[in-house]
Amino acid sequence: MKSASIQEIKREIGSLNKTDLAALCIQLAKYKKENKELLNFLLFESHDIDGYIQSAIEEVDELFLTINSSHVYFAKKTLRKILRITNKYIKYSSNKQVEIELLMHYCTKFKALGFHKMKSQALNNLLGAQIKKVHKAIESLHEDLQFEYLRTIEKL
Repeated sequence: MKSASIQEIKREIGSLNKTDLAALCIQLAKYKKENKELLNFLLFESHDIDGYIQSAIEEVDELFLTINSSHVYFAKKTLRKILRITNKYIKYSSNKQVEIELLMHYCTKFKALGFHKMKSQALNNLLGAQIKKVHKAIESLHEDLQFEYLRTIEKL
């Protein structure tokens, strides 16, 4: 099946009445969990970005408590899982400030575990890639915010 372009979809959505549009949204939410989570963010959490960041940080903190630090292999798998969840939160918001806050928190918790000191190149690369993503996101912000975040990132 060939899908329509965004412009065509936008035009068709504009021509629908309110009840048909609501039915389409419900059907979309039923189809995939990720669509339901995105719809939940857009409807209930997008107006309070600080609360959204705080709830994401709390979930990430809980996940960091579940890391099996006795084996590097299991720790890597859990760290990647936490990063996947963090990136999901970032994707839903599509806000650079949320991206910076969540990735900086991830990196801070990662470094607090002490895995970056091990000789695992994969873990070092994982942390390095996230720090690069934070730097890239900081560059797109206003100069005053850049200064604050750069000061914080230097600690990492």
